Amino acid sequence: MPLPDIGRRSVLVAAAAAAPVALGLSAPASAVPASAAPATSAPRAVRKPRRLPGGGDLGPNVLVFDPSTAGIQAKLDEVFKQQESAQFGTGRYALLFKPGTYHGLNAQLGFYTSIMGLGLSPDDTTINGDVTVDAGWFNGNATQNFWRSAENLALVPANGTNRWAVAQAAPFRRMHVRGGLNLSPTGYGWASGGYIADSRIDGEVGPYSQQQWYTRDSAIGSWLNGVWNMVFSGVEGAPAQSFPNPPYTTLDTTPVSREKPFLHVTGSSDLHVFLPEKRTNARGVTWGNGTPRGTSLPLSQFYVAKPGVSAATLNQALAQGLHLLLTPGIYHLDQPVQVNRANTVVLGLGYATLVPDNGVTALRVADVDGVRLAGFLVDAGRVNSPALLEIGPRGATRDHSANPTTVQDVFVRIGGAGAGKATTSMVVNSRNTIVDHTWVWRADHGEGVGWETNRADYGVVVNGDDVLCTGLFVEHFNKYDVQWNGQRGRTIFFQNEKAYDAPNQAAIQNGSVKGYAAYKVGDGVTAHEGWGLGSYCYYNVDPTIVQHSGFAAPNRAGVRFHDLLVVSLGGNGQYEHVINETGSPTSGTSTVPSTVVSYP
Repeated sequence: MPLPDIGRRSVLVAAAAAAPVALGLSAPASAVPASAAPATSAPRAVRKPRRLPGGGDLGPNVLVFDPSTAGIQAKLDEVFKQQESAQFGTGRYALLFKPGTYHGLNAQLGFYTSIMGLGLSPDDTTINGDVTVDAGWFNGNATQNFWRSAENLALVPANGTNRWAVAQAAPFRRMHVRGGLNLSPTGYGWASGGYIADSRIDGEVGPYSQQQWYTRDSAIGSWLNGVWNMVFSGVEGAPAQSFPNPPYTTLDTTPVSREKPFLHVTGSSDLHVFLPEKRTNARGVTWGNGTPRGTSLPLSQFYVAKPGVSAATLNQALAQGLHLLLTPGIYHLDQPVQVNRANTVVLGLGYATLVPDNGVTALRVADVDGVRLAGFLVDAGRVNSPALLEIGPRGATRDHSANPTTVQDVFVRIGGAGAGKATTSMVVNSRNTIVDHTWVWRADHGEGVGWETNRADYGVVVNGDDVLCTGLFVEHFNKYDVQWNGQRGRTIFFQNEKAYDAPNQAAIQNGSVKGYAAYKVGDGVTAHEGWGLGSYCYYNVDPTIVQHSGFAAPNRAGVRFHDLLVVSLGGNGQYEHVINETGSPTSGTSTVPSTVVSYP
């Protein structure tokens, strides 16, 4: 089969249609409803803001099913028809399945669609059928199957193998596939994914045409093949370490992990959010032996936000001590959402999207323990933001090793849905932060795309010490995609493409160096380690551009890398080295990786 080429992503923009009607699951509200504010007989100089209620219904774009629900397949098909090709549309959906057994379903997932079971274990909610992602909308090319997810379900695939042909920002979490899993589109076309965590696949996982993939803390029957970069940590049944041929990077355990928060029901309809506990040296799934370890919060402790709510209201809810549940939709913010309280949860459903207006930062986290950010998208606004997401203030130094902040399935986009700008997308200042699966993307296609139109110099900047990234996808920034200044940082799996649209060599010149590295470790760093890191170039505006190296780091014993690769896609631009002055140049038009197994 031909090697895929992710450098030829075309534009397809489709608007989403109106939402179908939700199917009735709600949580009890706490405190006084809006209609019950007390009256007053005389005007007051100052009126205290009404306390916001916790809980409430999840809105029209959250569809909830149980095994007795009529017409489930028709509703799934209706959502898919709206979302299949709506790459930059406004539709957002979450499909929730109560515990039980469902028969004969094929849930095809389009853009901005999440499907989730509502049990404490994936095996509580079994679909005899499939949860499918394919690429018919894009002529069999899966490289743009972004922004969709499957969580907390057991599947018994109709033909024995479930198809999950995704690209970036499409997590497969906490799933049990009682059969095989095919990660390629029908016809084995181009594919560029992907991420699996806390999942069990009883049969074979077949990547086929997938260029890269990261699997964490899971169990698999077997793994079929690899193209460029297949990384495993804490995976029972993973293939042995063998990079670069086959291109498998295998760690026996994951140093630190804490699974993403998830919804579940108690009784017939009471919603809770489960918060899994932290694991060290993790291996295998968290749910294999009964009830998972962690804590559960009733939805009455969450402010259930709907699109149109103001940033001031979100901050009021946080100040009251509520957590945030962002229901599907788009949220415009005229000031940052400020998370100041330890152990706060901000959980999005159906790719809830935060858009900072007037150049503000979308969300900031104080230097506190245990914040959990999960399941939402940040979309840059038209006015340049200095940063879109800040984890900890500048200069944060507190030790959070016992209870770190986690950033999971939080995705950042600059351009694509319209012009957007941000100097830096994500800044991590807090120590011990775990960034577990992110895609930080300066758009290479869509609306509002151009070297200066969606200008974004830096993707992820890490200033905090002891930060761990598991599943780091960062692409197309004008300067450094990742700049790491903190000590003792670690990254397991990195996927990158340099910006396609650089107009010429001068535009990317970094002083005397040809181009900005995809992943730059600061000169003052004395300890850092990375496993399974890849960078690709596709300079299609000026194919003569030369990139000195994909990776740059101090040459000292404490800064170590394992299994690095760089690739020139079809000869559109070239790398001179892999890291610093080490590694062979890329091979003309052959799209063959240049690799370094160990550095220094």
